[in-house]
Amino acid sequence: MKILQTVKKVPGGMMVVPLLLGILVNTLCPKLLQMGGLTTSLWGPGAAGTGIAITMFCVGSQINVRQAGEVLKRGIVLTLAKFLAGAVVGILIGKIFGLGGILGISSLAIVSSVTNSNGGLYMSLAATYGSPEDVGANSILSINDGPFLTMLAFGLSGMANIPFISLVAAILPVFVGMILGNIDRDIAEFLKPGGAILIPFFAFSLGSGISVANLVSGGVRGIALGLFCVVWSGFVCILADKFINKRPGYAGAAGNCVATPKIIAEVSPNFAPYVESATVQCAAAVVVTVILVPILTATVAKIWGNNEEFEKRKVASKAS
Repeated sequence: MKILQTVKKVPGGMMVVPLLLGILVNTLCPKLLQMGGLTTSLWGPGAAGTGIAITMFCVGSQINVRQAGEVLKRGIVLTLAKFLAGAVVGILIGKIFGLGGILGISSLAIVSSVTNSNGGLYMSLAATYGSPEDVGANSILSINDGPFLTMLAFGLSGMANIPFISLVAAILPVFVGMILGNIDRDIAEFLKPGGAILIPFFAFSLGSGISVANLVSGGVRGIALGLFCVVWSGFVCILADKFINKRPGYAGAAGNCVATPKIIAEVSPNFAPYVESATVQCAAAVVVTVILVPILTATVAKIWGNNEEFEKRKVASKAS
């Protein structure tokens, strides 16, 4: 059976398929993932954070600081675009309507979902449509895989008091990996396969923390939040990739927020009343974005070209 090849044919399949399987297993037999031991350590919801952290460590090791200019540029532009897309809207709604937000969607849910990205999905799509520099840019984009940008947005707005150490902890694995990879390129070579190998593992773990009941609880608001994430942040990031990075835009389209509301509330208790609703809405938004983002990325690549087509046009343009 050609299981791997079939999964790879799905846009972002190495991320999407395991995540959906995790949701299915958690919905039908949740006790299976909570039996303890190595089973829970590998497939339970708690494994996702470790898997993502190790992936970011491996990706960081692949960044050569001597050749990091383009990687840094692409990563910084997309990260800032993502941050501004979520922070401006979320904070504005919070200032006008309060922490409870609008139409039952709290400012916590909005900022958590829009400022976050899915590093595993991005890497999968960047590897499919992009260049090594696009994949490497994830070492910068990984800053928003989790609570970092959400913490920063609320901290700068004065809506929350975020300890500096929490910000450092969110990005330290990437920088330690980058340092080791540059000190000894053998380490970088050893860690190179790690990022891709771990994607389906932490994707399943992310799914195992979500059930169909969560998605139903998130309801229309969660679906609306997901659609808003795709349309608004996709629009901002595609424009940034095209007009600032001078690229085709697919990387902007490819840019995990389910755990973020709880983490934010732990360091800033004034958000505690909104954690439950924000979590289920973010859970629904994750599934919506995981399905729609690969479609959006494929569409953008079809319209403006993938990296290979883009480079061919550049060569042809110089030749003429």
